[in-house]
Amino acid sequence: MPTVRDIRAKAGKEPITMLTAYDAPTAAIVDDAGVDMILVGDSMGNAALGYDSTLPVTVDEVASRTGAVVRGTEDALVVADLPFLSFGYDEKSAVENAGRMLKEEGANAVKIESGPHTVELTETLSNLGVPVMAHLGLTPQSVNQVGHVRQGTTREDADEILTLAKEHEEAGAFSLVLEHVPANLAETITAELDIPTIGIGAGPHTDGQVLVINDAVGLGDWSPPFSKQFGDVKGEMERAVSAFREEVESGEFPAEEHSHVEDELDGVY
Repeated sequence: MPTVRDIRAKAGKEPITMLTAYDAPTAAIVDDAGVDMILVGDSMGNAALGYDSTLPVTVDEVASRTGAVVRGTEDALVVADLPFLSFGYDEKSAVENAGRMLKEEGANAVKIESGPHTVELTETLSNLGVPVMAHLGLTPQSVNQVGHVRQGTTREDADEILTLAKEHEEAGAFSLVLEHVPANLAETITAELDIPTIGIGAGPHTDGQVLVINDAVGLGDWSPPFSKQFGDVKGEMERAVSAFREEVESGEFPAEEHSHVEDELDGVY
């Protein structure tokens, strides 16, 4: 299993791959494919839990899903997201929530949607031995403030993101997710930092790429324009479920090979 030091050492040398997963079977598939990191993202709110956004996701839900992913993983580094309002207002509770993901659920690191208010927390967690992946650009937990639009499109906003990136690196973050920002801004930030950048909708010049698993495998009705579907899992599931229903209704399933008859029970009734 790679360490955060191994991931950091890939900056500028080897492309880093990361996908989300929210259960053990999916994590095992991602892990077996050789993906470097698995993010147990609060994207589970939209992708797995039926919420309209990431905001309702709780610490307990992330913890439960993180434990499942860890149990399904052998090689990938597992990063647990800290959900909305589990950090940022009280350092003690934030440290406890982050520590829980490592101590109780087996994660290797946590991800924090970052801003000026998380620099000190990043330093505290790093000093305590909790590796932190920072996250700048579009931060879905701030949807009520910024919406789902591209970030860093003005000189002022771009400078702020670059400054925050440097501050989080100095605070001890081992990597940085850049979401839905201009490709040239992501390229500049990547060149300015020693830690690896991992892009999602940030162009090809970051040190790595991350996608939500539903988007990558085609398990949803919609995916963002910066994503790509590498498969059609939804279509395959629909065909399989329809085939099951049809064969049960027709009497074709279960067939003789799917049943067992115990001869000693003949005539019992």
